[in-house]
This record gives sequence, structure tokens and C-alpha cells, in this order.
Amino acid sequence: MEFRDLKTQYQKYRHEIDGAIQKVLEKADFVSGAEIRILEERLAEYVGVKHCISCANGTEAMTLVLMAWGIEKDDAIFVPDFTFFSTGEVVSLRGATPIFVDVDPHTFNIDTIKLEKAIQRVIKKGELKPKAIIPVDLFGLPADHNEIGRIAEKYNLLVLEDAAQGFGGSINGQKAGSFGHAATTSFFPAKPLGCYGDGGAIFTNDDQLASLLNSYKVHGKGINKYDNVRIGLNSRLDTIQAAVLNVKLTVFIEHELEDINKIYRLYNKKLAGAVGIPVMPTGYYSSFAQYTIKLNNKSERDALKTKLSEHKIPSMIYYSKPMHRQEAFNNREYDESDYQVVNQLCDTVLSLPMHPYLSEEEIDEVCSLILNR
Repeated sequence: MEFRDLKTQYQKYRHEIDGAIQKVLEKADFVSGAEIRILEERLAEYVGVKHCISCANGTEAMTLVLMAWGIEKDDAIFVPDFTFFSTGEVVSLRGATPIFVDVDPHTFNIDTIKLEKAIQRVIKKGELKPKAIIPVDLFGLPADHNEIGRIAEKYNLLVLEDAAQGFGGSINGQKAGSFGHAATTSFFPAKPLGCYGDGGAIFTNDDQLASLLNSYKVHGKGINKYDNVRIGLNSRLDTIQAAVLNVKLTVFIEHELEDINKIYRLYNKKLAGAVGIPVMPTGYYSSFAQYTIKLNNKSERDALKTKLSEHKIPSMIYYSKPMHRQEAFNNREYDESDYQVVNQLCDTVLSLPMHPYLSEEEIDEVCSLILNR
């Protein structure tokens, strides 16, 4: 059994994927080929924004936005404590300070009440300037963007939606990637929409920001790539990856997003009452980058993980360590009472096999082991 079955997906669409790659090889148009423009236009239309700027990966997507916004030393950027390392890493790369905020125990996304309190504490202390919030659409479920937007407006903060795991999710029909002043996603192979290497994209309705991002991602280019008007990066999505993504975007829209939600409902139906199951607030739709359950304690979680492994069923712990405990951030002091939810989640969560090609028989096998543990 595969945790995220890219092999079956490839076999099903092998003809289309191979054909798209072969076309690029024959044209030898490996950088900035036509497939890039086509992909960006399709992604912008799907998400519902004016601009999509492709780039090398999801981490650099966030970095580019922070560069364009002029984020720097003494700026405070508010990020969830329960997320992948890159969300805090990009802040520190700019010399700014990530302020880690505890999360909601049900959705696992940033707790908006604690977010506002964290902003107020930074303002009261007066050492840092609150500049932006980076809410994460964790495991495919959009964060509470309506409330986050209200808080951001109240305190005059920018919002960068980290939709690395959230592409395809939505709130009342509004797609992940369209919230905030800008949003980013990742095309890492295991993401809801993944390529065959690294890739990322930025979404925005801001014309000026889009222009800056297109400059920053190619060495700060001006009129052309040899007219360099600012210090930038080399962060382009290559044409082969765009060709693969064009094929995979079609099938993602046609059936994969719907199929993975059917699997979510099957899992929930079978596991309800036995373990903590994913929560979908009213009006929300998830792309389920992960299907994550909660056990009662660490020993119970670890025992289940071992049992699944003994039956050759993969499972993963996302995440075993909160951001504030990462060694890279140990230059700051933290009050553990501020992180009670995330500390508990790191000891109790377990992610199960989850992809659009998971069979009902496989789901039954996984659930049977959990129910009879």
C-alpha cells in the first residue's frame, strides 16, 4: 500500500504525461517554454485571481513575496506553530522574527483568538513591528481566512496565505490561493497537485506585486534578464514540470479532488467514535494533502504506527515537533503554556494513507487494524 500513490496515477495517465514531456524534449524549450504561460493562466483561472507567478518551489514562493514586501529585521511575522519548517524559515531568512501561534485543536489551523493576543503582546512590548500573518491551510483545509482578514485589517497587517498543502480547498466556494494579499502553493510530488520534482507558484490580484515577483524570480530583471534593477533569485519553474502539471491539473479538476473527498468520507464513517477524525467546518472543502487522526496519547499513537507498519501499511507523523521547539529557533525563549494544543497534537496525531486512487478494500484494511488495535 502506498501512502501517496504517484505510481498508479502515472500508469493511468502515462500516455498523456509522456506525450507532454516528449513535446518539450522535441522543442528543446526547457526554460520559459510555452507550457509555463499556459499553466500560469490555467492556475490563475482555477484559483480565481488575476495573476499566477510560477517559481522553483513553495519555499521560494513565500520568500519572493516577503522580498517584494520588504520584510526585514525587526519585523514580526505571525505563523502557526504546527506546520512544516519552511513557513517559519522564510521569515528568518529575511532577518525578521517569526512569532509562533498555537492552533485550533479541531482544524489544526492557526487559532485566531490566540493570534490576536499574540499581535497585541508584540505591540505592547514594542521591540518588533507587526508586519504580516502567514496562515497555513494545513493538511488541505483552508485556515479561517475571514477572521484572519478581519484581524489583519484591524492591525494593518499583510496576509500571505501558505496554501502549499491547500490547493483545491475552498471556503464557501472561494478557492484556497485566493485569500490574503498574496498566496503561495507547492508542487512537491506528494502535494494535492504535484509535479515530478520541485515547483511552486504565487497567486495575487495585486498588479504591482505581480510585476515585482516576476522581476525578483529572475535575478531582479528589468526590461530583460540582462537588465538587472534589483537583487533577486534564480527561481523559475522549468518547462518539463509545467508540462507535467498541465496534464495533472486536468485530472485533478476532473476527478481527483472529488475522489479524495469520497475517501475522506469513507474513512470518517468507519473510524468515527474510535479515534479523533478530521473536522470539516460548514462551508469548507479540503484537498486532503493528509488524512490525520488523533489518538489519546503518545504511547497509543506510537503503538498504532508500529502495528500498521507490521502489516506493511505506511503512516506518518505530521508533525512530531512544534516550530517553537525546533533547534533553529532556540535563540528565543518560549512559554510552553502558550502552546498547549500543539504540544498535545505532536504526541497524538497520525496521518494515514490518503490519495485519490486508494481502494475501498485498502481503506477497510487500514480501518480494521485501527478498530481492532
